[in-house]
Amino acid sequence: MASRLLKLTNHQAVCVFLSAQGFSDPRPSGRVDSRHFARVIRRVRLLQIDSVNVLARAHYLPVFSRLGPYRRAALDRWIYEGRHMFEYWCHEQSYAPAGFHPMMRARMERMRDPRWKKVRDLLEHDPGYVMAVLDEVRNRGPIPARHLSDPGEKTGPWWGYGKGKVAMAWLFATGQVAVAHRVNFERWYDRPERVLPAEVLAEPDPSPEEARRARVREAAGALGIGTVPDLADYFRMRITPTARAVRQLVATGELREVAVAGWDRPAYIARSAVVPRARRGTALLCPFDPLVWDRGRTERMFGFRYRIEIYTPSAKRVYGYYVLPFLMNGRLVGRVDAKADRHEGVLRIPAAHAEPGVDRAAAGRALAGELRSMAAWLDLGDIQVATSGNLATATRAAL
Repeated sequence: MASRLLKLTNHQAVCVFLSAQGFSDPRPSGRVDSRHFARVIRRVRLLQIDSVNVLARAHYLPVFSRLGPYRRAALDRWIYEGRHMFEYWCHEQSYAPAGFHPMMRARMERMRDPRWKKVRDLLEHDPGYVMAVLDEVRNRGPIPARHLSDPGEKTGPWWGYGKGKVAMAWLFATGQVAVAHRVNFERWYDRPERVLPAEVLAEPDPSPEEARRARVREAAGALGIGTVPDLADYFRMRITPTARAVRQLVATGELREVAVAGWDRPAYIARSAVVPRARRGTALLCPFDPLVWDRGRTERMFGFRYRIEIYTPSAKRVYGYYVLPFLMNGRLVGRVDAKADRHEGVLRIPAAHAEPGVDRAAAGRALAGELRSMAAWLDLGDIQVATSGNLATATRAAL
């Protein structure tokens, strides 16, 4: 006999999501260590990597949002020296748990048929060069592309790709090299066996179907609850095969179909999931935080329309250059444009906006506390809030 369809309100779905993402976990009261890093990764699964460094690198910020101040160098050591995580195209470029490597191998295999024209041209016209690069990594790694004996000429300024960088990018995408570490955000490549734990590399390759189910399973754990498109987006999967994997997981009892009020699609939740009674979590979120990186889901669940405006001409920006959504007691109540002025030692807030109907005095006090914590974490001795935005005055008063 089929089980009765579970019905949830959107509020309950948000409670599940926040809990799954770690916002129900209390922040550490003492020094943050590797146990806390592991706890965050168990929750979010992935940390997106991005080159923007207006405030801090993207992968540092979700950890701060959940733990508060910690030593960024300690996280780097945990990731690289501890071999707890590896880099790959999981969501976008991401850090993922080392144990996820087997379920990404099918994607690595597909990348051997290159879609990037620069790679196709290089493999067609100079295939021996690519193999020579692989041999050089094997003999000299870890090594960045620019240290190759023949890196090739760049085709432009910082975004230009010489043939060495093209070859490295393809070898990385296909899993033939791995990122050993980064220096000033530059990737240093080495052979996978010198980067990943031996026991991970020894695991047999799952079938593409098994790998897809594994990714959907992990996405469901990170989201708590989600539609098929939600689950597909977490690991950047296609909708049709994701839907097939979801049906298989429902059939085995690992996922349960639920109906969420106001959602126009069925949703899925782990059978073991608990629905918290209340929303929890107060934090500044970077644009690449998994709580908000799916903009459509953010709008559907929180009623919060969010767009990153980095690439918008300054005259057309509405809220600012690097705007952080502000989560207060489990609700997205504001937007904070933030910049780390490292030369002057100041955390600058060019603008702060509250959503309609928000108690600005309460939001200003809560935001002031998060800004103090962030400034201390970034080793900035002062906070300066400009007058732009309807939350600026209350935040200045609270500071």
